[in-house]
Amino acid sequence: MTDTSEFDRYYDGLLYSVMRWDQLTAFWDKVEADAGWYLYAVGQGVPAAPSSAEKVKQFMRELDELLRREHHEDYCAIVYADNLDAPNFIKIYDPNHLGSSCGSSATKSSVLPGWLMSRTPPRELETRIPVTGQRRRWWENLFGSPA
Repeated sequence: MTDTSEFDRYYDGLLYSVMRWDQLTAFWDKVEADAGWYLYAVGQGVPAAPSSAEKVKQFMRELDELLRREHHEDYCAIVYADNLDAPNFIKIYDPNHLGSSCGSSATKSSVLPGWLMSRTPPRELETRIPVTGQRRRWWENLFGSPA
């Protein structure tokens, strides 16, 4: 079994928001595509190995297009990273499943991100919201088959 303590430290740790669209453009340029990124679509299978640099570049390009098309705000604020200049861990929230960013105090649950980019192996995050067919097809088109 993989030790997920480092992943959990990043996942539960302090993350900084990419607030504006122009900041997101600059942020993607700071992500080292060949740094060994695990790309994880929450609700899909957990990746067993890091993705290639080309796949990371394609993921960032296509995800950027998806976020700009579907997040109907004049600000971003749905991409978070441990370090905005040299990230090791990135949470990206699905614009169609934002809910309340602080969660519900009655259920003690919070909205899970739609996607994670991590330089440490991720663990499965259990979601109660099924992955939509549109998101599943987007992910399968990106990776060629179910993750």
